[in-house]
Amino acid sequence: MTNESQLSDESTPTRTDGGLSDVERERRTDYLDVEINLLNPATPFMRDHLRIIWTGFIIWSITTFGPITLTRIAPDLMTQPIPGIGFPLHYFLIAIVGPSAALILSVWYARKRDQLDEKYGIEQTVARQEQSEETATEEPTAADGGVAE
Repeated sequence: MTNESQLSDESTPTRTDGGLSDVERERRTDYLDVEINLLNPATPFMRDHLRIIWTGFIIWSITTFGPITLTRIAPDLMTQPIPGIGFPLHYFLIAIVGPSAALILSVWYARKRDQLDEKYGIEQTVARQEQSEETATEEPTAADGGVAE
């Protein structure tokens, strides 16, 4: 029987991560002791978050600097008026598409970050100050530090 138990132990590959899931490993990580390296993130959460950041940065760079670069490379094409609107194409892309893309990108980042937090079991809690019965009956203090007249 000892041979069979030894064989089953030897045939099972040993996990080098201690058998922990990504979520468990994130919960046990002390981020004050982890070296922060943007090129080689230490934890799966950091790798996933960095991937989201780089994707957003690339999209932002293209939507911000793309029309300007295209105007420099092909000024004849970019300065032609758009039919129906009458504005030059480069003006429309810089004035309308750029800010719209930034707004859409911020919503995209917030959703991706919420999905990432959910994946790794991170809860965002809002600290609420419990009011005691004593403070609930007191007059509120003036915002400027003065007293009510």
